[in-house]
Amino acid sequence: MIYLLGSIILTSYLLLSFKVCGKLNIPVFPAIVFNYITCVVTGSFVNGSFPIQVESLATPWFRWAMIMGLLFITSFNLIGITAQKLGVAVASVANKLSLIIPVILTIVLYNEQVVGWEIVGISLALIAVIFTCYPQKNESDKTMPVPFLQKILLPLLVFIGSGFLDALINHVQQTYVTKETNNAFLISGFFSAASIGVIVLFYQYWKKQLVFKVNQIIAGVCIGIPNYFSIWCLVHFLQDSPWETSASLPVNNMGIVLFSTLVAAIVFKEKLSAINWTGIALSAIAIYLIAFGNTL
Repeated sequence: MIYLLGSIILTSYLLLSFKVCGKLNIPVFPAIVFNYITCVVTGSFVNGSFPIQVESLATPWFRWAMIMGLLFITSFNLIGITAQKLGVAVASVANKLSLIIPVILTIVLYNEQVVGWEIVGISLALIAVIFTCYPQKNESDKTMPVPFLQKILLPLLVFIGSGFLDALINHVQQTYVTKETNNAFLISGFFSAASIGVIVLFYQYWKKQLVFKVNQIIAGVCIGIPNYFSIWCLVHFLQDSPWETSASLPVNNMGIVLFSTLVAAIVFKEKLSAINWTGIALSAIAIYLIAFGNTL
């Protein structure tokens, strides 16, 4: 269970760190790019050397790692754009609701059995996420008018991107990756994201769309090290989980919602409404039903 706790705590830190970046006026995209560069360095240090060799190009998981890198940087930026234009609550709901995609795919692809109470737990989890992230009036009032099409497309793209990213990590972990190749797979994904990000970032610097500042690197390092270990913990949790994947992923995601919401309330003094607290309570119930529903 140490891997589950690590995934929840580190991912929550990652989400909350973007809030800190906003308070310090640090652009999100440069921080994201330097974050992925840091992930590659951190993973190489953990591995003892840069694990991507020429032989890696022929492995069945390498092409999936390249796709994962594209999804990494695309999803992060979509979440940032959605948060800026539609509000943090909308971005959070779209991101967390995406847990239903890998759950459905694991049931379909791997023929995992889901009992009645687990179905209730998964359904309750979706309701809990909406309640927990339900926007306060003062938050929603800050969002600027946005074209109707963007209001639909942005959350939809966040939902699809985040959902398929979780599903891809789970599929490759179950099908291609072993404990010996875990680190090489992760670093390959981070290297792909970093390579794409560096190209786009240098173009933005060249066109004067962004101005380089050292605090962008500092933010990237502070985000990147926990980010690497959050994915590392998630992969190990999925491998060693006592539950089927259809239960493991919701437990992980709902734990992140519960923990990050409580920390935000304590550290950033965010006021939660009665609906938000109801969502937190439902999250705890949903986690229990998803994890232990087959024993009830």
